[in-house]
Amino acid sequence: ESGSCSGSGAEWRQPGRGRRRRRRRQVALAVALNLRTFLRLQPHSNGKVDLSLPNIGIKWAWDVARLQLLDTSFLEQGDATTPTPELVEKLKEVAGLPDDCAVTESLAVLAFLYLYLSICRKQRALPSLDIVVWSELPHGAGLGSSAAYSVCLAAALLTVCEEIPNPLKDGDRVNRWTKEDLELINKWAFQGERVIHGNPSGVDNAVSTWGGALRYQQGKISSLKRPPALQILLTNTKVPRNTRTLVAGVRNRLLKFPEIVAPLLTSIDAISLECERVLGEMGEAPAPEQYLVLEELIDMNQHHLNALGVGHASLDQLCQVTRAHGLHSKLTGAGGGGCGITLLKPGLEQPEVEATKQALTSCGFDCWETSIGAPGVSIHSATSLDSRVQQALDGL
Repeated sequence: ESGSCSGSGAEWRQPGRGRRRRRRRQVALAVALNLRTFLRLQPHSNGKVDLSLPNIGIKWAWDVARLQLLDTSFLEQGDATTPTPELVEKLKEVAGLPDDCAVTESLAVLAFLYLYLSICRKQRALPSLDIVVWSELPHGAGLGSSAAYSVCLAAALLTVCEEIPNPLKDGDRVNRWTKEDLELINKWAFQGERVIHGNPSGVDNAVSTWGGALRYQQGKISSLKRPPALQILLTNTKVPRNTRTLVAGVRNRLLKFPEIVAPLLTSIDAISLECERVLGEMGEAPAPEQYLVLEELIDMNQHHLNALGVGHASLDQLCQVTRAHGLHSKLTGAGGGGCGITLLKPGLEQPEVEATKQALTSCGFDCWETSIGAPGVSIHSATSLDSRVQQALDGL
Protein backbone atom coordinates (compact mmCIF):
# COMPACT_ATOMS: atom_id res chain seq x y z
CA GLU A 1 0.00 0.00 0.00
CA SER A 2 1.39 3.37 -0.91
CA GLY A 3 0.19 6.93 -0.98
CA SER A 4 1.33 9.45 -3.55
CA CYS A 5 0.65 13.15 -3.18
CA SER A 6 1.20 16.21 -5.30
CA GLY A 7 0.99 19.97 -4.94
CA SER A 8 -0.71 21.92 -7.69
CA GLY A 9 0.44 24.92 -9.70
CA ALA A 10 -1.14 28.24 -8.91
CA GLU A 11 -0.16 30.78 -11.52
CA TRP A 12 1.68 33.63 -9.83
CA ARG A 13 1.78 35.93 -12.84
CA GLN A 14 -0.69 35.88 -15.70
CA PRO A 15 1.01 35.19 -19.07
CA GLY A 16 0.28 37.40 -22.04
CA ARG A 17 -1.33 35.56 -24.94
CA GLY A 18 -0.92 38.07 -27.75
CA ARG A 19 1.99 38.67 -30.09
CA ARG A 20 4.28 41.62 -29.68
CA ARG A 21 6.27 43.28 -32.40
CA ARG A 22 9.34 41.32 -31.37
CA ARG A 23 7.22 38.13 -31.48
CA ARG A 24 8.30 37.14 -27.98
CA ARG A 25 5.86 35.46 -25.66
CA GLN A 26 5.54 36.85 -22.16
CA VAL A 27 7.04 35.12 -19.14
CA ALA A 28 4.78 33.41 -16.59
CA LEU A 29 5.81 32.18 -13.16
CA ALA A 30 4.00 29.20 -11.67
CA VAL A 31 4.41 27.88 -8.14
CA ALA A 32 3.46 24.69 -6.35
CA LEU A 33 0.65 25.19 -3.88
CA ASN A 34 0.76 23.26 -0.62
CA LEU A 35 -2.76 21.90 -0.91
CA ARG A 36 -2.15 18.26 -1.72
CA THR A 37 -3.81 15.62 -3.83
CA PHE A 38 -3.51 12.15 -2.32
CA LEU A 39 -3.70 8.81 -4.10
CA ARG A 40 -3.88 5.44 -2.37
CA LEU A 41 -3.18 2.38 -4.50
CA GLN A 42 -3.83 -1.14 -3.22
CA PRO A 43 -3.20 -4.20 -5.39
CA HIS A 44 -5.82 -6.90 -4.89
CA SER A 45 -6.94 -10.20 -6.41
CA ASN A 46 -10.66 -9.72 -7.06
CA GLY A 47 -10.19 -9.34 -10.82
CA LYS A 48 -11.33 -5.72 -10.81
CA VAL A 49 -9.77 -2.33 -11.24
CA ASP A 50 -11.63 0.12 -9.01
CA LEU A 51 -11.46 3.92 -9.19
CA SER A 52 -12.93 6.11 -6.44
CA LEU A 53 -12.88 9.92 -6.60
CA PRO A 54 -14.79 11.11 -3.50
CA ASN A 55 -14.37 14.82 -4.35
CA ILE A 56 -16.64 14.45 -7.38
CA GLY A 57 -18.68 11.43 -6.31
CA ILE A 58 -17.14 8.89 -8.69
CA LYS A 59 -17.00 5.15 -7.96
CA TRP A 60 -16.27 3.02 -11.01
CA ALA A 61 -15.08 -0.54 -11.54
CA TRP A 62 -13.99 -2.53 -14.57
CA ASP A 63 -13.46 -6.26 -15.01
CA VAL A 64 -9.75 -6.75 -15.69
CA ALA A 65 -10.36 -9.85 -17.82
CA ARG A 66 -12.73 -7.86 -20.06
CA LEU A 67 -10.22 -5.03 -20.41
CA GLN A 68 -7.54 -7.61 -21.22
CA LEU A 69 -9.60 -8.93 -24.16
CA LEU A 70 -10.26 -5.51 -25.65
CA ASP A 71 -8.46 -4.43 -28.78
CA THR A 72 -6.23 -1.68 -27.43
CA SER A 73 -4.02 -1.49 -30.51
CA PHE A 74 -4.89 2.20 -30.67
CA LEU A 75 -2.42 2.59 -27.79
CA GLU A 76 1.22 2.20 -28.79
CA GLN A 77 2.81 -0.14 -26.31
CA GLY A 78 5.21 1.44 -23.87
CA ASP A 79 5.01 4.94 -25.32
CA ALA A 80 3.13 8.08 -24.35
CA THR A 81 0.78 8.06 -27.35
CA THR A 82 -0.70 11.47 -28.05
CA PRO A 83 -4.37 11.18 -27.07
CA THR A 84 -6.12 12.23 -30.30
CA PRO A 85 -9.89 12.89 -30.42
CA GLU A 86 -10.29 9.49 -32.09
CA LEU A 87 -8.38 7.81 -29.26
CA VAL A 88 -10.56 9.57 -26.68
CA GLU A 89 -13.70 8.35 -28.46
CA LYS A 90 -12.40 4.77 -28.29
CA LEU A 91 -11.65 5.24 -24.59
CA LYS A 92 -15.28 6.29 -24.09
CA GLU A 93 -16.38 2.97 -25.59
CA VAL A 94 -14.01 1.09 -23.28
CA ALA A 95 -15.14 3.06 -20.23
CA GLY A 96 -18.81 2.29 -20.73
CA LEU A 97 -19.85 5.67 -19.36
CA PRO A 98 -23.55 6.56 -19.49
CA ASP A 99 -24.63 9.30 -21.90
CA ASP A 100 -25.73 11.56 -19.05
CA CYS A 101 -22.34 11.43 -17.29
CA ALA A 102 -21.16 14.97 -16.46
CA VAL A 103 -18.15 16.28 -18.38
CA THR A 104 -15.87 16.60 -15.33
CA GLU A 105 -16.57 13.05 -14.19
CA SER A 106 -16.25 11.67 -17.71
CA LEU A 107 -12.87 13.30 -18.36
CA ALA A 108 -11.49 12.15 -15.00
CA VAL A 109 -12.43 8.54 -15.78
CA LEU A 110 -11.05 8.72 -19.33
CA ALA A 111 -7.72 10.13 -18.13
CA PHE A 112 -7.43 7.27 -15.64
CA LEU A 113 -8.26 4.61 -18.23
CA TYR A 114 -5.82 6.11 -20.71
CA LEU A 115 -2.96 6.06 -18.20
CA TYR A 116 -3.88 2.64 -16.77
CA LEU A 117 -4.12 0.92 -20.16
CA SER A 118 -1.09 2.72 -21.66
CA ILE A 119 1.31 2.26 -18.74
CA CYS A 120 0.20 -1.25 -17.71
CA ARG A 121 0.08 -2.84 -21.18
CA LYS A 122 3.66 -4.06 -20.79
CA GLN A 123 2.55 -6.30 -17.94
CA ARG A 124 1.86 -9.96 -18.67
CA ALA A 125 -1.64 -9.27 -17.33
CA LEU A 126 -3.31 -6.00 -16.42
CA PRO A 127 -3.07 -5.56 -12.65
CA SER A 128 -6.10 -5.71 -10.38
CA LEU A 129 -6.03 -2.50 -8.35
CA ASP A 130 -8.08 -0.38 -5.98
CA ILE A 131 -7.32 3.32 -6.43
CA VAL A 132 -8.70 6.22 -4.39
CA VAL A 133 -7.79 9.84 -5.16
CA TRP A 134 -8.79 12.64 -2.80
CA SER A 135 -7.72 16.27 -3.00
CA GLU A 136 -7.53 19.30 -0.72
CA LEU A 137 -7.80 21.42 -3.88
CA PRO A 138 -11.15 22.72 -5.10
CA HIS A 139 -11.75 21.32 -8.58
CA GLY A 140 -12.67 23.58 -11.47
CA ALA A 141 -11.16 26.63 -9.77
CA GLY A 142 -8.14 27.07 -12.05
CA LEU A 143 -5.65 25.66 -9.52
CA GLY A 144 -4.40 22.69 -11.51
CA SER A 145 -6.43 20.00 -9.74
CA SER A 146 -6.57 17.89 -12.90
CA ALA A 147 -2.79 18.12 -13.26
CA ALA A 148 -2.23 16.99 -9.67
CA TYR A 149 -4.63 14.10 -10.37
CA SER A 150 -2.76 13.11 -13.54
CA VAL A 151 0.63 13.35 -11.79
CA CYS A 152 -0.54 11.12 -8.93
CA LEU A 153 -1.95 8.54 -11.34
CA ALA A 154 1.19 8.51 -13.49
CA ALA A 155 3.50 8.17 -10.47
CA ALA A 156 1.46 5.39 -8.86
CA LEU A 157 0.93 3.35 -12.04
CA LEU A 158 4.56 3.64 -13.19
CA THR A 159 5.68 2.50 -9.73
CA VAL A 160 3.27 -0.44 -9.36
CA CYS A 161 4.18 -1.62 -12.90
CA GLU A 162 7.89 -1.30 -11.97
CA GLU A 163 8.60 1.13 -14.79
CA ILE A 164 10.24 3.23 -12.07
CA PRO A 165 11.49 2.00 -8.67
CA ASN A 166 9.66 2.70 -5.44
CA PRO A 167 11.91 5.22 -3.62
CA LEU A 168 10.30 4.55 -0.23
CA LYS A 169 12.71 2.48 1.91
CA ASP A 170 12.01 0.72 5.19
CA GLY A 171 11.52 3.30 7.92
CA ASP A 172 10.90 6.19 5.49
CA ARG A 173 7.86 8.35 6.06
CA VAL A 174 8.14 10.18 2.75
CA ASN A 175 10.50 10.19 -0.23
CA ARG A 176 10.75 11.40 -3.82
CA TRP A 177 11.76 9.84 -7.10
CA THR A 178 14.99 10.62 -8.98
CA LYS A 179 15.17 13.37 -11.59
CA GLU A 180 14.98 10.83 -14.42
CA ASP A 181 11.94 9.13 -12.89
CA LEU A 182 10.23 12.49 -12.32
CA GLU A 183 10.76 13.30 -16.00
CA LEU A 184 8.92 10.10 -16.95
CA ILE A 185 6.12 10.85 -14.46
CA ASN A 186 5.78 14.35 -15.93
CA LYS A 187 5.73 12.99 -19.50
CA TRP A 188 2.83 10.64 -18.76
CA ALA A 189 0.99 13.20 -16.61
CA PHE A 190 1.07 15.63 -19.53
CA GLN A 191 -0.66 13.01 -21.68
CA GLY A 192 -3.33 12.61 -18.98
CA GLU A 193 -3.79 16.38 -19.03
CA ARG A 194 -4.20 16.24 -22.80
CA VAL A 195 -7.08 13.81 -22.41
CA ILE A 196 -8.76 16.26 -20.02
CA HIS A 197 -7.89 19.62 -21.62
CA GLY A 198 -6.97 18.86 -25.22
CA ASN A 199 -4.08 21.31 -25.61
CA PRO A 200 -2.65 22.26 -22.19
CA SER A 201 0.58 24.23 -21.81
CA GLY A 202 2.22 21.58 -19.61
CA VAL A 203 2.89 24.09 -16.83
CA ASP A 204 0.43 22.66 -14.30
CA ASN A 205 1.65 19.06 -14.54
CA ALA A 206 5.28 20.26 -14.47
CA VAL A 207 4.85 22.31 -11.30
CA SER A 208 2.85 19.48 -9.75
CA THR A 209 5.67 17.04 -10.54
CA TRP A 210 8.69 19.16 -9.64
CA GLY A 211 7.26 21.48 -6.99
CA GLY A 212 8.88 24.81 -6.08
CA ALA A 213 8.53 27.52 -8.73
CA LEU A 214 8.78 27.32 -12.51
CA ARG A 215 9.36 29.82 -15.29
CA TYR A 216 7.35 29.39 -18.49
CA GLN A 217 8.07 31.09 -21.80
CA GLN A 218 7.26 29.96 -25.35
CA GLY A 219 6.66 26.40 -24.24
CA LYS A 220 9.98 26.19 -22.36
CA ILE A 221 9.77 25.36 -18.67
CA SER A 222 12.64 25.78 -16.21
CA SER A 223 12.88 25.64 -12.40
CA LEU A 224 13.67 28.63 -10.22
CA LYS A 225 16.42 27.85 -7.74
CA ARG A 226 15.48 27.80 -4.04
CA PRO A 227 12.23 29.80 -4.14
CA PRO A 228 11.09 30.99 -0.70
CA ALA A 229 8.13 29.17 0.87
CA LEU A 230 5.78 32.16 1.00
CA GLN A 231 2.72 32.04 3.23
CA ILE A 232 -0.53 32.99 1.51
CA LEU A 233 -4.28 33.00 1.81
CA LEU A 234 -5.93 31.22 -1.09
CA THR A 235 -9.50 32.33 -1.68
CA ASN A 236 -12.03 30.69 -3.96
CA THR A 237 -14.75 33.15 -4.97
CA LYS A 238 -16.77 30.15 -6.22
CA VAL A 239 -17.68 32.18 -9.32
CA PRO A 240 -17.42 29.78 -12.29
CA ARG A 241 -15.36 30.86 -15.28
CA ASN A 242 -14.37 29.53 -18.70
CA THR A 243 -10.66 29.74 -19.45
CA ARG A 244 -11.14 29.47 -23.21
CA THR A 245 -13.66 32.35 -23.24
CA LEU A 246 -11.39 34.56 -21.11
CA VAL A 247 -8.34 33.90 -23.31
CA ALA A 248 -10.42 34.67 -26.41
CA GLY A 249 -11.57 37.91 -24.76
CA VAL A 250 -7.97 39.04 -24.21
CA ARG A 251 -7.12 38.16 -27.81
CA ASN A 252 -10.11 40.15 -29.10
CA ARG A 253 -9.21 43.15 -26.94
CA LEU A 254 -5.65 43.02 -28.31
CA LEU A 255 -6.97 43.03 -31.89
CA LYS A 256 -9.37 45.86 -31.13
CA PHE A 257 -6.95 48.07 -29.15
CA PRO A 258 -3.43 46.92 -30.11
CA GLU A 259 -1.69 50.15 -29.06
CA ILE A 260 -3.30 49.91 -25.61
CA VAL A 261 -3.24 46.19 -24.88
CA ALA A 262 0.22 45.35 -26.26
CA PRO A 263 1.92 47.71 -23.76
CA LEU A 264 -0.15 46.12 -20.97
CA LEU A 265 1.18 42.69 -21.95
CA THR A 266 4.71 44.10 -22.09
CA SER A 267 4.24 45.54 -18.61
CA ILE A 268 2.90 42.24 -17.24
CA ASP A 269 5.97 40.57 -18.71
CA ALA A 270 8.19 43.08 -16.86
CA ILE A 271 6.27 42.40 -13.62
CA SER A 272 6.93 38.66 -14.03
CA LEU A 273 10.63 39.25 -14.62
CA GLU A 274 10.91 41.57 -11.60
CA CYS A 275 9.05 39.06 -9.46
CA GLU A 276 11.42 36.33 -10.64
CA ARG A 277 14.40 38.51 -9.69
CA VAL A 278 13.03 39.27 -6.22
CA LEU A 279 12.12 35.65 -5.49
CA GLY A 280 15.63 34.62 -6.56
CA GLU A 281 17.15 37.12 -4.14
CA MET A 282 14.90 36.14 -1.24
CA GLY A 283 16.25 32.59 -0.99
CA GLU A 284 16.24 31.33 2.57
CA ALA A 285 16.52 34.70 4.34
CA PRO A 286 13.96 37.14 2.91
CA ALA A 287 14.20 40.80 3.94
CA PRO A 288 11.12 42.87 4.89
CA GLU A 289 11.67 45.28 1.98
CA GLN A 290 11.43 42.37 -0.48
CA TYR A 291 7.93 41.61 0.74
CA LEU A 292 7.02 45.27 0.14
CA VAL A 293 8.24 44.94 -3.46
CA LEU A 294 6.15 41.78 -3.93
CA GLU A 295 3.10 43.62 -2.61
CA GLU A 296 3.62 46.44 -5.11
CA LEU A 297 3.99 43.94 -7.94
CA ILE A 298 0.82 42.14 -6.84
CA ASP A 299 -1.16 45.41 -6.91
CA MET A 300 0.18 46.46 -10.32
CA ASN A 301 -0.43 43.02 -11.79
CA GLN A 302 -4.03 42.95 -10.56
CA HIS A 303 -4.76 46.37 -12.09
CA HIS A 304 -3.26 45.27 -15.41
CA LEU A 305 -5.31 42.08 -15.42
CA ASN A 306 -8.47 44.10 -14.81
CA ALA A 307 -7.55 46.29 -17.79
CA LEU A 308 -7.16 43.15 -19.91
CA GLY A 309 -10.74 42.17 -19.04
CA VAL A 310 -10.07 39.08 -16.95
CA GLY A 311 -11.13 40.60 -13.62
CA HIS A 312 -14.49 40.16 -11.90
CA ALA A 313 -16.53 41.98 -9.26
CA SER A 314 -15.94 39.07 -6.85
CA LEU A 315 -12.17 39.47 -7.25
CA ASP A 316 -12.44 43.22 -6.72
CA GLN A 317 -14.35 42.50 -3.51
CA LEU A 318 -11.63 40.04 -2.42
CA CYS A 319 -8.94 42.70 -2.97
CA GLN A 320 -10.94 45.35 -1.10
CA VAL A 321 -11.54 43.10 1.91
CA THR A 322 -7.90 42.10 2.24
CA ARG A 323 -6.71 45.67 1.63
CA ALA A 324 -8.85 46.78 4.59
CA HIS A 325 -6.68 44.43 6.67
CA GLY A 326 -3.44 45.78 5.17
CA LEU A 327 -2.94 42.84 2.82
CA HIS A 328 -2.43 42.64 -0.94
CA SER A 329 -4.18 40.24 -3.32
CA LYS A 330 -4.43 39.30 -6.99
CA LEU A 331 -6.30 36.78 -9.08
CA THR A 332 -4.63 33.52 -10.00
CA GLY A 333 -5.31 31.26 -12.95
CA ALA A 334 -7.57 32.47 -15.75
CA GLY A 335 -9.50 35.10 -13.78
CA GLY A 336 -13.15 35.96 -14.43
CA GLY A 337 -13.94 34.65 -10.94
CA GLY A 338 -12.15 31.58 -9.66
CA CYS A 339 -9.39 32.16 -7.12
CA GLY A 340 -7.16 34.86 -5.71
CA ILE A 341 -4.03 34.79 -3.58
CA THR A 342 -3.13 37.11 -0.70
CA LEU A 343 0.46 37.48 0.48
CA LEU A 344 1.04 37.05 4.23
CA LYS A 345 4.16 38.82 5.43
CA PRO A 346 6.26 37.32 8.26
CA GLY A 347 5.36 38.66 11.66
CA LEU A 348 1.70 39.09 10.83
CA GLU A 349 -0.29 38.36 13.99
CA GLN A 350 -2.52 35.28 13.76
CA PRO A 351 -5.63 37.13 15.05
CA GLU A 352 -5.32 39.50 12.08
CA VAL A 353 -5.04 36.55 9.67
CA GLU A 354 -8.10 34.94 11.24
CA ALA A 355 -10.05 38.20 11.03
CA THR A 356 -9.22 38.45 7.32
CA LYS A 357 -10.28 34.85 6.72
CA GLN A 358 -13.53 35.49 8.57
CA ALA A 359 -14.23 38.60 6.51
CA LEU A 360 -13.64 36.67 3.27
CA THR A 361 -15.79 33.77 4.44
CA SER A 362 -18.63 36.17 5.27
CA CYS A 363 -18.55 37.25 1.60
CA GLY A 364 -19.46 33.66 0.68
CA PHE A 365 -15.91 32.73 -0.32
CA ASP A 366 -13.89 29.68 0.70
CA CYS A 367 -10.51 30.51 2.22
CA TRP A 368 -7.40 28.49 3.10
CA GLU A 369 -4.18 29.48 4.80
CA THR A 370 -1.37 27.67 3.01
CA SER A 371 2.02 28.20 1.36
CA ILE A 372 3.56 28.25 -2.10
CA GLY A 373 6.84 26.79 -3.26
CA ALA A 374 5.85 23.38 -1.85
CA PRO A 375 7.48 20.03 -2.80
CA GLY A 376 6.24 18.21 -5.87
CA VAL A 377 5.02 14.63 -6.17
CA SER A 378 6.12 12.44 -3.26
CA ILE A 379 5.46 8.95 -1.96
CA HIS A 380 4.36 8.42 1.65
CA SER A 381 4.10 5.51 3.99
CA ALA A 382 0.45 4.90 4.92
CA THR A 383 1.15 5.61 8.60
CA SER A 384 2.71 9.00 7.84
CA LEU A 385 -0.60 10.52 6.67
CA ASP A 386 -2.66 12.39 9.23
CA SER A 387 -6.03 10.99 10.30
CA ARG A 388 -7.99 13.52 8.24
CA VAL A 389 -6.37 12.33 5.00
CA GLN A 390 -6.65 8.66 5.94
CA GLN A 391 -10.36 9.08 6.70
CA ALA A 392 -10.92 10.85 3.37
CA LEU A 393 -9.17 8.02 1.50
CA ASP A 394 -11.24 5.48 3.46
CA GLY A 395 -14.43 7.29 2.44
CA LEU A 396 -15.36 8.27 5.99
